[in-house]
Amino acid sequence: MEKESDDEKIRSVLEKKRKEGVRDQDIRWWFNMHDLERRILLKVDDVNRHSLFTKLRREDGLIEDEAAKRVRKSYPIFGDPDDTTHTSGEDRPLPYELKDRINRYVAKRMRTDPETFKKQMEESSSFNALIREEVKRGNI
Repeated sequence: MEKESDDEKIRSVLEKKRKEGVRDQDIRWWFNMHDLERRILLKVDDVNRHSLFTKLRREDGLIEDEAAKRVRKSYPIFGDPDDTTHTSGEDRPLPYELKDRINRYVAKRMRTDPETFKKQMEESSSFNALIREEVKRGNI
């Protein structure tokens, strides 16, 4: 962020992130972590998503596409929001920098109104779409 005013590339990257709801405090939180810590957080997410996918395939008998769709409804997918390889629109990956705010939001919703939250998750095209809507509403 220190170089934002001097570096057009950094300014452009941060502008895109801010359009996705990322705040300066989110950027500081993410980049003040050691790279190894960031990688561990992302690996834990990968393990959780993969575990659910495997369970849905093996135990629930879902086909691959259906299992992947259910995983996307249950967990946030982080990455480059411009990446439309697997998803598009509001289902696109969320910026990594939103991870902490999303985790705090999910914990609060699961404590205060889990049934409504689960219903919203089911009705959304993906967890990412739900998160984007909640960011727009100012709830995250």
